[in-house]
Amino acid sequence: MTHPLIDRLSAELGWPCLESHDDLTAFTAREGVHVLFVPGDPARNLESADVAVILPELRMAFQGRFDCAVVGDTIEAEVREATRVLKTPSLIFYRAGEVIGALPKVRDWDEYMARITQILTRSNAA
Repeated sequence: MTHPLIDRLSAELGWPCLESHDDLTAFTAREGVHVLFVPGDPARNLESADVAVILPELRMAFQGRFDCAVVGDTIEAEVREATRVLKTPSLIFYRAGEVIGALPKVRDWDEYMARITQILTRSNAA
């Protein structure tokens, strides 16, 4: 990660940066819903910094119903291929180690609220 807005997610907010498959497995297998932020290359994709600002606001809006981690460069390609969420930046939602939804690219606030509500509802019924 080379963008200050992405780096602050770990440095200031304490979100883990997942750098290995073991990190990914341990984080997504825990109880609850987990969101992986896959930033992509912030130098080539200006939306990456936007999502780095939006995601903490989404977490607050959903009153901590999910926790978050940043996917590091070392496993980003692996995560994108395994989840078939190829566009970045993306938010990939997990419950019990399984993908339950994804939101690639930047969305408007209302779409985030509606889609995340659907994902969380779907995950509770599973």
